Amino acid sequence: DSNNNDTNAAVSAAAPDQCPSCEMAIFRLHPTLSLYRNVQRVNLQETPGSVPPGRVPRTKEVLLSDDLIDTARPGEEIEVTGVFIHKMDSVMTIQSGFPVFGTLIVANHVAKRHSSESADNLSDADVEQILELSRDPRIGERLVQSIAPSIYGQEICKMALAMSLFGGVPKNMNDKHRIRGDVNVLLLGDPGTAKSQLLKYAERTAPRAVYSTGKGASAVGLTASVHKDPITREWTLEGGALVLADQGLCLIDEFDKMNEQDRTSIHEAMEQQSISISKAGIVTSLQARCAVIAAANPIGGRYDSANTLADNVELTDPILQRFDILCVLQDTVDPIADERLAQFVTGSHMRSTPTRDLQQNQDLRQQQQDEASANQPSNPDIIPQDLLRKYIEYARANVRPQLQENGFDKEKVASLYVALRKESQASGGVPIAVRHVESMMRMAEAHAKMHLREHVRDDDMDAAVRMMLHSFIHAQKFSVRRALERSFRKYISSSEDRAHLLLHILQDMFRKEQMYQTIRLRQRNQGEEALGILEVPVEDLESRARERRIYNVHEFCRSSAFT
Repeated sequence: DSNNNDTNAAVSAAAPDQCPSCEMAIFRLHPTLSLYRNVQRVNLQETPGSVPPGRVPRTKEVLLSDDLIDTARPGEEIEVTGVFIHKMDSVMTIQSGFPVFGTLIVANHVAKRHSSESADNLSDADVEQILELSRDPRIGERLVQSIAPSIYGQEICKMALAMSLFGGVPKNMNDKHRIRGDVNVLLLGDPGTAKSQLLKYAERTAPRAVYSTGKGASAVGLTASVHKDPITREWTLEGGALVLADQGLCLIDEFDKMNEQDRTSIHEAMEQQSISISKAGIVTSLQARCAVIAAANPIGGRYDSANTLADNVELTDPILQRFDILCVLQDTVDPIADERLAQFVTGSHMRSTPTRDLQQNQDLRQQQQDEASANQPSNPDIIPQDLLRKYIEYARANVRPQLQENGFDKEKVASLYVALRKESQASGGVPIAVRHVESMMRMAEAHAKMHLREHVRDDDMDAAVRMMLHSFIHAQKFSVRRALERSFRKYISSSEDRAHLLLHILQDMFRKEQMYQTIRLRQRNQGEEALGILEVPVEDLESRARERRIYNVHEFCRSSAFT
């Protein structure tokens, strides 16, 4: 009986009918002698992945009290242990004319559900496997190949998704000025270029993600809404998609279908990563520390290369400047590429044959597997998806790359910014602002985080410069792209340039080694014909290469310049 009394007291403070001593039926609440406790009502909703087909997610009201207050944030997956009770709904009873009861859960315990890929649940074996994977000199290429492996090509978009999944490092200047670390990406292109599939893959891979579409999302649904609580009759706040995706990803499909007022509402969330509310007497600010990945279609459905990116999409300059990476996807006609794409898709469908048909004939299964492997050989560089999720979660939780004084070429970044400003004013396209310098810093930090490095190196900055130039050049008209590529080629250090530089260093080392061995032979009164095989340690080559800010010599050893 005592448990029931506590439960009913937690639900409502209903007055008794009469006093058992004096049989008085008139009571008055004494505010000073009453005992108060904190109570919070939350709505528990089914996860979208566990909902059966054809049904909407069910919700159930949960009552939290005392130390359970604020143990869960909106958008988190939790497990609630409590008492399932019923309570008469007086409003519905009066409206319907017969008793109507509602149900709710009085919680006793709330536990956050962590997936097996969460950083809190990684075992020592998982951490060792992640660190061993990061020591691979080709880990950057392997990560890009492992992003959406069922989608053919699109290496630039996959690199952009990888940088957004890993993210940069946020900075807070004495708690006065905060610079975001999340990388925002815009995918703009023709229909059938796998934009929505890339967004769906990012939703499944990211530790925390919220997916919405442009037509189904409004300004209130993306930011926050104010409504009146039915119990207390007070105004309360409900966070939207950007608030629920805090410290995660917010994915917006059909970004061009949104109304202009709705797009304007997310300006603050994309740069300052906060949402200011001033409604119904509530003046506050909500955190929206999330990366935005949006997909949009051009005007008329097809991208016109004769126009710039700003002319191809109905997006204003303020919203375009807030995207760090702009990926233009064009469906061009190329017989060789089209044949490879058709073979890739055919092989994917053959490998996805229903299990029931395969069990009927094991020989057919083996034959189809052989044909699939012949058409599309398995790539050993692709990382398993479970390990990839653990790698991303570990990097986001534990790695904070720092920008050092001599870690990268600052003069190169400054001169590139000046050149981009000049070309953007002359040729149009996307206007270049100071935000793009910060974007290069964020992309360099994300590239260093992909390699689990503690400091940003020169090759990280080269990758960021390459992505920035690709976004800027492909946003221009097709007639000026070639000229821009030639003018900005000096800022991109290709593998051929590094190979030629390493070859020159290696030849110089062999030349010095030959002189040293010749001097030693002369001291022994021997001729140069006694000179044998010359050897140069790889460690010396790596040391000389690091002086030139080249950190990977294995790629040069496998290239044709070395052989």
